Amino acid sequence: MRILGIETSCDETAVCLIETQGSFGPGFSFSILGNTLYSQAALHAEYGGVFPNLAKREHARNLVPLLQSMLKDAGELEAADMIYHIDFETLLEREPELLQQLPPFLERHKKPAIDCIAVTHGPGLEPALWVGINFARALATAWDIPLVAVNHMEGHIVLSMMAGSGLTHFEFPVLSLLISGGHTELVLSETFGSYNIIGQTRDDAAGEAFDKVARLLGLGYPGGPEISRLASQARNERLTKSFILPRPMIHEDTLDFSFSGLKTAVRKIVEQGALTETTKQQLAREFEDAVADVLVGKTIRALEEYGAQTVLVSGGVSANTHIRLCLGEALAKTGGGTRLLAPPPEFATDNALMIALAGYFHALEGDSTDPSALVARGNLKLA
Repeated sequence: MRILGIETSCDETAVCLIETQGSFGPGFSFSILGNTLYSQAALHAEYGGVFPNLAKREHARNLVPLLQSMLKDAGELEAADMIYHIDFETLLEREPELLQQLPPFLERHKKPAIDCIAVTHGPGLEPALWVGINFARALATAWDIPLVAVNHMEGHIVLSMMAGSGLTHFEFPVLSLLISGGHTELVLSETFGSYNIIGQTRDDAAGEAFDKVARLLGLGYPGGPEISRLASQARNERLTKSFILPRPMIHEDTLDFSFSGLKTAVRKIVEQGALTETTKQQLAREFEDAVADVLVGKTIRALEEYGAQTVLVSGGVSANTHIRLCLGEALAKTGGGTRLLAPPPEFATDNALMIALAGYFHALEGDSTDPSALVARGNLKLA
């Protein structure tokens, strides 16, 4: 089966085409036929975070060029004179940029060999989600192929279960630590496709805290890589700690998280006076250490409480080398042989491959969606 994945939940515009075989298990395999992504991070830098209307505009501006480039790479871009008796103006009435680009593209090219379209419908920024959804609806209608709605966070989980061109070996139950700009969650899966949220942030997500602290330190956006760069310098130079930050809720009898107070503690230090480059490095290290301590501590507690056989870490913040290292070391100390799964760093952030893969397993179950009924759900939960 060939699945077209579309991802526009935040500030990455992504399109991917995969070919798949088999059901969930040892016989499953996939190949990437084409994969394109445009990151808007540089455009949002001046805002210190994602500006929703700018994200929406950039998604609408880049989806058709990305689709064209991806189909060309996949060998599926064939010129033709096509006629569609479809009311594109109604389908794309909310997306004037897409209305200008998409119908001419479709009319100039033959329908590619695609069996199903998978698109993110939440969670995320609703203005951004709507662009991808309307794009997918128009393609599914024009090409007369099924449309599958995918939960963005499920995409992260499914991709982290892959190794090479197939499924990695692991055992259920799986405990997933999902850490990104908008989410910090612990999710227990007894079987594939089942999700029970056993812990979540009560305020700021981990990635959001990284971005806010980076802004306080006068660093760029996105904040995670900048904080990690300074923290790494502090460790390499063996700088002694000049600050001690709290580890919020680490000893409380709950698996929930809170990072707002950690950000506030950094702000109070910054307000005490101008920071030198050395003190910025020390503060960045202590902040990263604090976040890692909380994430790892809660994960180990959940592992012991629920007896999971596998721990999975995913989401944009999972690209953080220090957090991965700390989690791996903590799991090794448990002595239980728990398997740690994580995506390759290049696929830790948002991408369309994860949407295509998750969409495939829904398509196998006949879980398609009426294009006219599909809506953006910014606060969509895993269930």
